[in-house]
Amino acid sequence: MNLRAVRAIYEFEMARTFRTLMQSILSPVLSTSLYFVVFGSAIGTHMHAIDGVSYGAFIVPGLTMLAILGQSISNASFGIYMPRFSGTIYEVLSAPISAFEIVAGYVGAAATKSVMLGVIILVTARLFVPFGVQHPAWMVAFLVLTSVTFSLFGFVIGVWADSFEKLQLIPLLVVTPLTFLGGSFYSIHMLPPVWQKITLFNPVVYLVSGFRWSFYGQSDVGVELSLAMTFVFLVLCLLAVRWIFKTGYRLKP
Repeated sequence: MNLRAVRAIYEFEMARTFRTLMQSILSPVLSTSLYFVVFGSAIGTHMHAIDGVSYGAFIVPGLTMLAILGQSISNASFGIYMPRFSGTIYEVLSAPISAFEIVAGYVGAAATKSVMLGVIILVTARLFVPFGVQHPAWMVAFLVLTSVTFSLFGFVIGVWADSFEKLQLIPLLVVTPLTFLGGSFYSIHMLPPVWQKITLFNPVVYLVSGFRWSFYGQSDVGVELSLAMTFVFLVLCLLAVRWIFKTGYRLKP
């Protein structure tokens, strides 16, 4: 494995993050903080506890997952789109480096940014609402697994998009609505029975539910099912990336 090449891509992408610190880290943290102020501190004080958890604490995992999903896709898609847009991707493809090493560099950097963002958001959340973590190891596992999975998904979007408009199309019109409807701000058990069944077709439900379980030991769906669905999506993204490099889809003229 060409670790030097992986490190070069990884460090280049991480350096871009620190050059755009306001956009990459501070902006999503400030946006999430506003959610905590409005929903946690203002509205949360007038809401009943959900399964014994105060509303402000209940939405912490959901809001964290909301930020992680968006930033994982954004960082990974932009990271691979810009080399395609500028033409420097051909230099990477012609270098003595495998497809796995290319993906490891770009996706590893995007996932690292998302994990960093998730940790910062959780630390910031403690300033607004008190909460605990019953299963810290599982919390870290869900955090890393989700970041890697959706960074891979963002990589696929970055290869597929042929314009800046398409780069934002799926995150804005698909992922964000699914995240808001995935139990980030409520328990799906609060919905009518028919909508509870419909919601189970939303993959984000399993991510938010599993992540919330690591905090409070309770979830809308079983933690085993949450892990299984996350791994299924991870495998699908890996297969899509493998197909991209095998066929040269939008990477080779």
